Amino acid sequence: MRSKNILKLASSITLAQSPGFIGALFGVSSMSIWYTTLTKPSFSPPDWVFGPVWFILYTLMGIALYLVWHRGLSYRRVQFAFSFFLVHLGVNAFWSVAFFGMQNIALALLVILLLWVLILLSTLLFWRIDSRAGALLLPYLLWVSFAVYLNYSLFSLN
Repeated sequence: MRSKNILKLASSITLAQSPGFIGALFGVSSMSIWYTTLTKPSFSPPDWVFGPVWFILYTLMGIALYLVWHRGLSYRRVQFAFSFFLVHLGVNAFWSVAFFGMQNIALALLVILLLWVLILLSTLLFWRIDSRAGALLLPYLLWVSFAVYLNYSLFSLN
């Protein structure tokens, strides 16, 4: 792998990890105080699960972004998919702000529903450019599908 490609891959993974960094900024203080007071559904995973799962998902997302970027930003289809993905990352980051920062479960539910749609569309856009990139987003789509149900359950119980 040439150094240019390694730099693109590292940049893609770092960019994809950015919502996790933002989430950590908003979640650290809320996790220890507010989140622990919420009534959680019986299927809620232990708190320690979320960090490793998101780290893996963001890494897969970064690899997918690299595969699309590697096809060449000179192509309109690639430009659009790349830009759409960046917008989606902003929505992903905003969920943490809404849920942990604002402690607004209802708003977070609306954000995660929008996020789910954006992930589905990103997966389809990526798949059309490189099927491997689309496939790498499927675990993310599945996890966020579960997260939608968890967010809804937290909204219902609290």
